[in-house]
Amino acid sequence: MTRASDTRGGILSKEGLPGWLDPVVRAAETVQPGQLSRFLPPENGSGRQSAVLILFGEGEDGRGQGGQGPGGGGRGPELLLMERAGSLRSHAGQPSFPGGALDPEDGDPQGDGPLRAALREAEEETGLDPAGVQLFGVLPKLYIPISGFVVTPVLGWWREPSPVGVVDPNETARVFTVPVADLTDPANRVTAIHPRGHRGPAFLVESALVWGFTAGVIDRLLHFAGWERPWDREKQVPLDWRA
Repeated sequence: MTRASDTRGGILSKEGLPGWLDPVVRAAETVQPGQLSRFLPPENGSGRQSAVLILFGEGEDGRGQGGQGPGGGGRGPELLLMERAGSLRSHAGQPSFPGGALDPEDGDPQGDGPLRAALREAEEETGLDPAGVQLFGVLPKLYIPISGFVVTPVLGWWREPSPVGVVDPNETARVFTVPVADLTDPANRVTAIHPRGHRGPAFLVESALVWGFTAGVIDRLLHFAGWERPWDREKQVPLDWRA
């Protein structure tokens, strides 16, 4: 099977990536849809096409690690996340990757459209400068049943960091980065319990509970990149953990 990342050489590039991203590159090339989620796009082609940007950067002390991986002193490798505004109809107040639905000008949903959409949405939501981002991979399309979105996770390297922050308070409550070392720390890993009884991996980081689709993708990326550390899956946290 030909993966999308094999046919988008005009936009995707793996040249010059830091060595610690090699496991993520390999995971993107080999992981199958069913290994990422049990929620896959409907076979009838329904669902609203969308994309998210999974952007890896290096914290202020990251270059001091010699590119050896996401552990060690300093902030090191980190991920860009945002918290959605509490007034939104869909996923209100939930931490997430930057992203959203494809617009017609983004192009073919089966081609470069998701890549362009991921960068455009990230710029609109966080003020990110797309010129400083190197896209290097695409994960299989996934599905969010509650909203009907068919989501393409797009992997990026923040080669030239730019200032980020809330652009529109009606859409975004805050923008923040999370050290990968914090995401792999077993002390920060929990199982989130939805009021309806659903369970899923979650992360208590940066004064936020990262759960749902975003946490599920991070969980699988850590696993297939070989960064996952044993953690207590019986440590449960309700979604209203701050109450």
